[in-house]
Amino acid sequence: MPPNGAPILELRDVHIHYGNVRAVRGISLTIAEGEIVTLIGANGAGKSTTLKSISGIQPVTSGEILLENEPIHRSPPHEIVQKGISQAPEGRGIFPGMTVDENLAMGAYSRRDRQGISEDYERSYSLFPILKDRRNQPGGTLSGGEQQMLAIGRALMARPRVLLLDEPSMGLAPMLVQQIFSIIDEINKQGTTILLVEQNAQQALRRANRGYVLETGQVVLSGAAADLLANDSVRKSYLGEE
Repeated sequence: MPPNGAPILELRDVHIHYGNVRAVRGISLTIAEGEIVTLIGANGAGKSTTLKSISGIQPVTSGEILLENEPIHRSPPHEIVQKGISQAPEGRGIFPGMTVDENLAMGAYSRRDRQGISEDYERSYSLFPILKDRRNQPGGTLSGGEQQMLAIGRALMARPRVLLLDEPSMGLAPMLVQQIFSIIDEINKQGTTILLVEQNAQQALRRANRGYVLETGQVVLSGAAADLLANDSVRKSYLGEE
């Protein structure tokens, strides 16, 4: 149970199959409102699959996913976005032929509150000033870091209560990695709960309140992020220390 009482997001004994392959084997986790929680683990551990199941993209074989105690694991993806969960996917997934403005607009496709949408445009451009300079430029012409910023900005346009981030630092130069994580901190300080999947375990655990370690589709370790940073097996397996 997270430290702040009842979780905003909870997975209970979630199993996920790809055909006959069990990708996730009974994951349970909780996220309290206002937290940053990170999932760390090797490639193929089930981290991205877990995020896809929360978004409704990957069906759950068994178990439950609850948002504020309401089951959402049978809801289609667009309804899950409307309920308050959005995702910046691994690989960014922007629309390369659309402008920055148009990409951001896609994040607000289910909203009708024009004033709120206008405010969130300004929020995205405040968080990512470089995107404002590029607002009429096709997304496909942006650098990798700018595309990552755009993917996060697009997810924020849904005004989520829970933001799912899948490998936001992948392929970025070290300076940009620091910038992206600083922005993630700021998004969290503005009130958005974050579930973060990240290969850069050290950066993720430094920012997170709590973490879960996944191996072969199972949670093998969990706890406060500071405790995981100090854990010998985590340091050896995921932080590259001997």
